[in-house]
Amino acid sequence: VQLQASGGGLVQAGGSLRLSCAASGRTFSSSGMGWFRQAPGKEREFVAAISWSGSNTYYADSVKGRFTISRDNAKNTVYLQMNSLKPEDTAVYYCAAGAVYGYRSYGSYDYWGQGTQVTVSS
Repeated sequence: VQLQASGGGLVQAGGSLRLSCAASGRTFSSSGMGWFRQAPGKEREFVAAISWSGSNTYYADSVKGRFTISRDNAKNTVYLQMNSLKPEDTAVYYCAAGAVYGYRSYGSYDYWGQGTQVTVSS
């Protein structure tokens, strides 16, 4: 099973990026998927998650209203649209899959991608 994250990069404050995470090796259409991030010197933190059907989404307070998570089960892919980016959003972003509950919890996910760097300059 592989989760391949992409779409990171360098952007100015106020800009936008769209992260993608494509899963291969098995389907995740019946489980939750999410995004976490880790800044230098900090613990990995929850960013956003989406239920298996896409009907329920969850966000950290720090990104609510700016980030949107979505998924395409036909493509086995989850997305994170990030708008109005701030320097404090700078981190390595990790996608995760396989959660059946506790979507905000790091330990609820069975599979992790390799991470993609997002850098927001001021």
